[in-house]
Amino acid sequence: MSLHFDSAEMQSRRQAVIRSMQSRELDGILLFKQESMYYLTGYDTFGYCFFQCLYLGADGRYFLLTRAPDLRQAQHTSDIRDIRVWVDGEGVDPSADLKRALADYGVSGKTLGCEYNAYGLSAAYGKMLDQGLQGFCRLVDASTLVSEHRVVKSDAEITYVRRAAELADDAMDAAVKTAGPGVFEGDILAAMQGAIFRGGGDYPGNEFIIGSGAGALLCRYFSGRETVGDQDQLTLEYGGAYRRYHACLMQTFLTGTPSNEHRSMHQACSDAMEACLEAIRPRETMGRVFAEHARVLDAAGYREHRMNACGYSLGAMYTPMWMDFPMFYAGNPYVMQTNNIFFVHIILMNSDTGNSMTLGQTIRVTDAGIERLSRQPIDMMVV
Repeated sequence: MSLHFDSAEMQSRRQAVIRSMQSRELDGILLFKQESMYYLTGYDTFGYCFFQCLYLGADGRYFLLTRAPDLRQAQHTSDIRDIRVWVDGEGVDPSADLKRALADYGVSGKTLGCEYNAYGLSAAYGKMLDQGLQGFCRLVDASTLVSEHRVVKSDAEITYVRRAAELADDAMDAAVKTAGPGVFEGDILAAMQGAIFRGGGDYPGNEFIIGSGAGALLCRYFSGRETVGDQDQLTLEYGGAYRRYHACLMQTFLTGTPSNEHRSMHQACSDAMEACLEAIRPRETMGRVFAEHARVLDAAGYREHRMNACGYSLGAMYTPMWMDFPMFYAGNPYVMQTNNIFFVHIILMNSDTGNSMTLGQTIRVTDAGIERLSRQPIDMMVV
């Protein structure tokens, strides 16, 4: 067994989730988010693309239903003792196996929470689940129950986040050293990801985002690498990952002589970043942070070129993305707490002029404000 947290911490997490279930009058919960399974048991896999379910009862008992390839995966990475396997076959219905396992745990007629909003539960599997358990037990949506616990990090988790931030900084150092006019984007990616792997890090929850020229105005990964021009812009957004925990950075590099618009955009991004960080405090809402982002950028004349969100929580995440609950957007009522981990990003994309500018960094919420987890500056970067 290879656990990244001690048994006392894992037990404490499960007990906290059980108390939340009891407060909602739930007799148990069906978990389909891989992040929830990892958080509560250590179970680490990418097999969640197929049907699998972790059940946690209000009595503290739990089991995993999965496929054969993940039997030993669960034995090696988790503290789950009851691991059940459903057998692949044409037209097979794994919800029937789940129903039998739940019957063994005495939940017939009980009320169970369910993580319906999960990449591990497709619409087809969700319909199969509802039909398979109809009349056996009552299911209610509890998609955010575990997420509400995961969003505040323990000291042990903070240790892994700090290491992820160090790896992200190492990747940025590699990018600065490698990037420049005439450099192939693939070589930049190789240097960045190589720095993370050499430091003992993981693949991130989604691909590194890289784009030069017109591709610098995109904030999603896309296939096809280019060579950086002599007078160009290069957008990088990526995450250092360690024990599945993430710390992200974002920066637009410039080659040649920066234009006046690039300088103006960078100043607006810097001002907006500082305004956002000043607004991040315990007992303040995430909506207030977005309001500061919008206020600064709109006043600088960039209303049409900014995003409608300016960051989100980070944690132990799995593909297809490292974004976690909750997000900075207008009116978000979530009240920030000490040991929240947030990625704050300021993104300007002007399709009229073809220019972009971005800044992003990961921070920890402290009792007094924030702790910047990166050693990287937010100065305009010319390579």
